[in-house]
Amino acid sequence: MLKLIIIAISAEATPPYPVLSSLLAIALALVHLYASRLRFLDCIPRSRWLSAASGVSVAYVFVHILPDLSEQQEVLGEASGALSFIEHHVYLMSLLGLVIFYGLERLVTASRKKQLKMEQEGRAETRVFWVHIAAFAIYNALIGYLLVHREDSGLVSLILFFIALGLHFIVNDYGLWQHHKQIYRKQGRWLLTGAIIVGWLVGMATKIHAAAIAVLFAFLAGGIVLNVLKEELPEERQSCFWAFAAGAGAYTLILIAL
Repeated sequence: MLKLIIIAISAEATPPYPVLSSLLAIALALVHLYASRLRFLDCIPRSRWLSAASGVSVAYVFVHILPDLSEQQEVLGEASGALSFIEHHVYLMSLLGLVIFYGLERLVTASRKKQLKMEQEGRAETRVFWVHIAAFAIYNALIGYLLVHREDSGLVSLILFFIALGLHFIVNDYGLWQHHKQIYRKQGRWLLTGAIIVGWLVGMATKIHAAAIAVLFAFLAGGIVLNVLKEELPEERQSCFWAFAAGAGAYTLILIAL
């Protein structure tokens, strides 16, 4: 696995749209700084805007990322060494992303229940917080990197990626605040903000094999699906199916049209 993500310095030309991608990286970072201040999202039943944002993210995975991964099988087939192992198993990385974030969610949920039984504040333990934030920092750095290096390096692809992931960050930010309360606002969101910028900087300075890009996108796809559904499915959230479906349907039409 480590061989798949080792970054090698490249002497190739500057990645496309460096100025625009830098502005979009900053915009994504600002989501984590200010999304938790959107008070209208903090309500039961769950805000329709959050459900719609979740629908957009899922549509991006199933209509854009996964079809592209299918096409990347040929690229993976031409790779050698460790990359050749996943010639026909790129979706294993999607499964891995889903399983990892599911495990993290279970860890955080169990910690919150333990704290509540001890009549503590309804947030996860501090040590669990750091594990959770570290995982999302890596996740955010990966997204920052993929702002620079995507399977499709075109301008439209960059904008679609930004919109889907920006809305996804709003959903993630809300969920992290629910789990960790004030410690997330004071420390966690700053780390996640910095992780996006670090990922973008690494992307500007380095380049990895096209097959490894496909692997990273596959992992991201699994993480997005889990992180969306864990927010939408719990009964106590009283999520709005129609808002979710509308977000997914509208973005699907945009993706198909473009």
